[in-house]
Amino acid sequence: MPSGLLALFDDVAAIAKIASASLDDVAKLAAKAGGKAAGIVIDDAAVTPRYVVGFAADRELPIIGKIAWGSTRNKLLFLLPGALLLSTVAPWSIMPLLILGGAYLCYEGFGKVRELIVVAAPPAPAEALQPGDAKALERQKIASAIRTDFILSAEIMAITLSTVGEASFPMKATVLAVVGVGITIAVYGTVAIIVKADDVGVALARGSMPWSVLGRGLVRAMPSVLSTLSLIGTLAMLWVGGGIILHGLAEYGLSGPEHWIKRVGASAGAVLPWGSGLVAWIVAAALAGLAGLAVGAAAAPLDKHVIGPLQRKLPSFSRAK
Repeated sequence: MPSGLLALFDDVAAIAKIASASLDDVAKLAAKAGGKAAGIVIDDAAVTPRYVVGFAADRELPIIGKIAWGSTRNKLLFLLPGALLLSTVAPWSIMPLLILGGAYLCYEGFGKVRELIVVAAPPAPAEALQPGDAKALERQKIASAIRTDFILSAEIMAITLSTVGEASFPMKATVLAVVGVGITIAVYGTVAIIVKADDVGVALARGSMPWSVLGRGLVRAMPSVLSTLSLIGTLAMLWVGGGIILHGLAEYGLSGPEHWIKRVGASAGAVLPWGSGLVAWIVAAALAGLAGLAVGAAAAPLDKHVIGPLQRKLPSFSRAK
């Protein structure tokens, strides 16, 4: 009996070790995938706050919550099964989808850069919304945010799928779920903090010293923080999109551009005796961003002459649900 009990304990310990190793592998793969998708995550966090601009303060968190719930459904109900299906029946399609998503990021980044350069006409004075109009506008904004999130989430899941490589089917499913849920919590938790920071600042400003000074400083700083975050998001889109396309071309045999960028970055880093790795990364990322900007500029006519007319012919495609 004692020997049987000891054997049972040994089996339990062995199973526990296997489970622990599996969890460790999941954590490592999830962290690796999250690192590769960092640029898209930054852009997602930078883009989302604009969807709550103009709404009452008490509607900001509910709107973010609905967008976050839509993002979770995008990832777990649609993108995760779709990614697993592709990895099983058509693994060759992952890289083309990554390149297509990278081109979309480049196009979006180019559009934002163009908005910064081209001076737009001042907007017309906004008319007061009736309660029914406000609810309809809120639904429209949420639907638009969820559609944008779907594209960014698809790219995140594709990057994650390319990271897990030859892992088993259960491991792929677990890593995709962990990355999807983890990134959703990180992005929309950060967005919630950002959009409510000015309210926190106002509350602090009503208190006594030194909290009142801190509160007023926080309120004054938020417009600059949002502008900086938007700029970082744009740069991240171009860097990530350009990098994905360059890597995709290398996978199909056209490795010259990617290797040249790496050599230039390494050469720039070798100039300095300290921080060479950081300098090499910055230079390589900047060059990848310029490549992404060029791709985005090339894709702009396609949107104007092909995608735009197609959307107008299919009004249900572009109409907010």
